[in-house]
Amino acid sequence: MGETLKLTAKDGVTISAYKATPQGKPKGAMVVVQEIFGVNPHIRNVTDRYAAQGYLAIAPAVFDRVGKGIELSYTQEDVTKGADIRSKTRLEDTLADIEAAVKEVASAGPVGVVGYCWGGTLAYAAACRVPGIKAAVGYYGGGIAAMLNEKPKVPVMLHFGEKDKHISMDDVNKIKKAYPSMPVYVYDADHGFNCDARGSYDKPSAELALKRTLAFFDEHLR
Repeated sequence: MGETLKLTAKDGVTISAYKATPQGKPKGAMVVVQEIFGVNPHIRNVTDRYAAQGYLAIAPAVFDRVGKGIELSYTQEDVTKGADIRSKTRLEDTLADIEAAVKEVASAGPVGVVGYCWGGTLAYAAACRVPGIKAAVGYYGGGIAAMLNEKPKVPVMLHFGEKDKHISMDDVNKIKKAYPSMPVYVYDADHGFNCDARGSYDKPSAELALKRTLAFFDEHLR
């Protein structure tokens, strides 16, 4: 279902991306933004799943500016590696890569952005800064509470885990207070609850969050 291709950002930098094409005419497009583990098998699977829902889906390899072809697992060692690589990225560059992905799939119709972990924060940032998208969904984005001075230009939905040791409920409540009309859901789950390759995977929470996410995109990607 999927293929790897090259994207060129507006600053001329080239990165790779994984693109999955749905059967039949796409009902829109989806940019899937990675965790701190690269466009690994899990992110490719997520991209395939959005294609199965009818979206032309693409996952830009936003680690490529630091190192090409980075794919990490969910061991503690790779968590440390991923955090180190992420620290070497710049938000403006990463958003330029997301913008390039948006342009690549825009011919399919309205474009949404969905991101996980670090990608959850980037999905919020994209809603504030990246042109050409209609809606964004962020899963357990730990940096969102520090960006509340930036107002999203498109509808945003957020998902968090109540047991998440990386994101405090104080931060989640700050988000709710700043944007009371924004749908912000909290699940009886840990960080990474959507990822079925992690020990923190929580199937009921993941399924409910996905149901809400798909309904949200169905509403706004028209």
